Amino acid sequence: MTRPVAKAPRLAMKAALVAAVAALGLTAASPALAAGEAKHPRSGNFSFEGPFGTFDQGQLQRGYKVFREVCAACHGMNLLSFRNLAEEGGPFWDPHESNPNNNRFVRALAAEFEIADIDSETGEELFRPGTPADRFPEPYPNATAAAAANGGAFPPDLSVMAKARHDGANYIYSLLSGYVDPPEGLRMAAGQYYNPYMAGDMTPFWDGDPEHVPYGGFIAMPNPLRAGQVTYDDGTEATVDQMSRDVSAFIAWASDPRAVERKRTGLAVMIYLLLFAGLTYASYRRIWRGVSH
Repeated sequence: MTRPVAKAPRLAMKAALVAAVAALGLTAASPALAAGEAKHPRSGNFSFEGPFGTFDQGQLQRGYKVFREVCAACHGMNLLSFRNLAEEGGPFWDPHESNPNNNRFVRALAAEFEIADIDSETGEELFRPGTPADRFPEPYPNATAAAAANGGAFPPDLSVMAKARHDGANYIYSLLSGYVDPPEGLRMAAGQYYNPYMAGDMTPFWDGDPEHVPYGGFIAMPNPLRAGQVTYDDGTEATVDQMSRDVSAFIAWASDPRAVERKRTGLAVMIYLLLFAGLTYASYRRIWRGVSH
């Protein structure tokens, strides 16, 4: 009869001790978590957001131009073929051209690239103009050469970048348009650039108030955009914000070229299921009418 009474205080003390340790752990972890935060991405107000959103073809064309003239110098997009640009919903889709391989715009765009190939007769390496069937070529022959040309940092492939980052297009848009001067008191090494939207922890490099550690992190890519860097064919002013938004939309489309098609299919399936549910309920009421349950 006495053992349970003696055990109860010990159990209560253990529970209190565990709770205290957990509380201390949470308290100690909270500054580190706060210090390692990046700023929440700004909204690009993209037309393709939401279940009924669609891509703006003009914006995709502008975004492709920014990618071609700025991003493609360092970043590849090796999961995308030129003919994808002419598929329905793509930047250069033509409703009057059923075969994307015959799209005149895409054929011209592909021909601007030189594709490494093998001569079928001699077996020697050669370079030929691109065709719509080719994938986007890599800017460097291999990852080692890419890293060596960029201060040791390998530029990531952009094929699925919008899928690989939380809040996809908004994150890319915020990152590209969010470069600012580093705050005073932040120690940076050569080849590093500060961006408040980049994930990281500035605590070890911050000499200022420890309660106000800057958001963001370091990125090896310098600010790639400057006003007027490209000339848009439709006359749109090429501000940094505009180019960031356009190329982010293009990368989002490239990450999922059939997103709009899937949305339409999903809507059709939902309508079908609703009609089917209505017919099923009506049949149930008719068959079992007057039958007691």
